[in-house]
Amino acid sequence: MLSFLKDHLFAVEAYFESSLVLTFAVPKEQLQNLIPECLQLDIFQDKWAFVAVAMVHTKDLRPKGFPKFMGNEFFLIGYRVFVRYTNKAGKSLRGLYILKSETDKKKMEFFGNIFTHYNYTTTDIRQIEQKNTKEVSSIKSKFKITIDKSEEQISLPEHSPFTDWKEARRFAGPLPFTFTYNNETKEVLIIEGVRQNWTPNPVKVIDYNFDFFSTIKLENPVLANAFIIKNIPYYWKKGKIEQWK
Repeated sequence: MLSFLKDHLFAVEAYFESSLVLTFAVPKEQLQNLIPECLQLDIFQDKWAFVAVAMVHTKDLRPKGFPKFMGNEFFLIGYRVFVRYTNKAGKSLRGLYILKSETDKKKMEFFGNIFTHYNYTTTDIRQIEQKNTKEVSSIKSKFKITIDKSEEQISLPEHSPFTDWKEARRFAGPLPFTFTYNNETKEVLIIEGVRQNWTPNPVKVIDYNFDFFSTIKLENPVLANAFIIKNIPYYWKKGKIEQWK
């Protein structure tokens, strides 16, 4: 009855303390059935499609223009596919399609599911910082990642399809747009993100495991890149709806 509330009726702003994003390459056939009919996979070398895992520590999350003291601090996790959408004006937009969203706070799950289509669930998040490493893990969601904080000259992951970091940054996320699709009404919801001073820095991944990949039946996803950004103001514009066909 109140589903229209999910259509991003107002702009939202936040401050990213950090955003760690791992992007995985899989043959395009594995992701094709996971995206709606209005979107196309963002393909590399006519072979690879990409799914990213983003782990964002955000604070001051609030409707844009509201004072900071009304903001909230959350840890957010998103599993997203790199896609393209051709809008009514004929312009191709690069963006992301969200497969799953998680947070460490019930409050974010509650309000996130009222005002977005992202289907948040709450999970446990554990972070362990040591001198040279950082570990992020969840017992409930069955994932664990360990990164090396000490290395300065970082090579691409061993089996990455990219030849250099410049090429890899094209699939570093977040992209300018996020898309949601209503299959019944054939409407596309477009949310545009706006950022400042966005400079992703490569990180070395020591170890990782994401149980979610097995639930969506991905076979042998290849770690293609890993980046981190810190201390970034960010906001999402009010959503726009287009009729598709």
